[in-house]
Amino acid sequence: MNTAPDTRAHLDRMGASRPSRPDAAALRELHLRHLLTVPFENLSIHLGEEIVLEEKALLDKIVHGRRGGFCYELGGAFAASLRDLGFRVAFLQARTVDGEGRLGIPFDHLALRVETDDGAGPWLADVGFGDHSHYPLALEERGEQQDPGGVFRVAETSEGDLEVLRNGKVQYRVEVRPRELSDFEAGAWYHRTSPASHFTRSPVCSLLTGDGRVTLSGRKLVTTADGRRTERTLEGDDEILAAYRDLFGIVLDRVPGGPGAPRGHAGGGPGTGQSPATLPAAASS
Repeated sequence: MNTAPDTRAHLDRMGASRPSRPDAAALRELHLRHLLTVPFENLSIHLGEEIVLEEKALLDKIVHGRRGGFCYELGGAFAASLRDLGFRVAFLQARTVDGEGRLGIPFDHLALRVETDDGAGPWLADVGFGDHSHYPLALEERGEQQDPGGVFRVAETSEGDLEVLRNGKVQYRVEVRPRELSDFEAGAWYHRTSPASHFTRSPVCSLLTGDGRVTLSGRKLVTTADGRRTERTLEGDDEILAAYRDLFGIVLDRVPGGPGAPRGHAGGGPGTGQSPATLPAAASS
């Protein structure tokens, strides 16, 4: 079976081979490998880069540019490669839930419904929520689901939506109706440009590791390894750029959010942005 060049490059970046079939085991492996190799980051906002919610642009940035992105970007690129590998994928819109139980705006977050050829699932795949489940969740399972990232549960709401809980706390509410990637443009633009969005306030870059997570939030480097958390402040631009390069594989010529750096401008229009409630999740190493 032929594999598109972008998908081959995506697999190479993840350190994965083309699976022999699009089954649940293959999905689990690809999901984890993506989390371990492609960082969650909002650097484009603080570098003045345009973000385009189109398949080619997302693959160019994440696969060939070896960058990360928001949920819209990460989920969009992952969906494109999964479809090329034979998985059946639909975009789902979600609204994140803050610590006080308040819902975010519609199209606040993007997740994926994935069907496999072995009859398992369907699966809720989410490679763009930062510190979350390591593996896809069984979308129709209502009991507890054990995962290295915590104990998860998918619960039905009275309105017919689904709530995703982690360790007893609601993370986001998912609408089960399939969507198109373009449906997320207005919400994405709002979060890219609004002063109320956490993402316009500070750059963040976060990556799952084999024994924990590493996050660079502004100049603060947070590392969690085997349950032990350490923090330190990086002093100069050279140290920050080295951290992006060595810890996340992102090569930059200037520090995001530095003096004079554009932030949250509206020039990109709809199709540029992300969910504010996802930022603390990514940074909560």
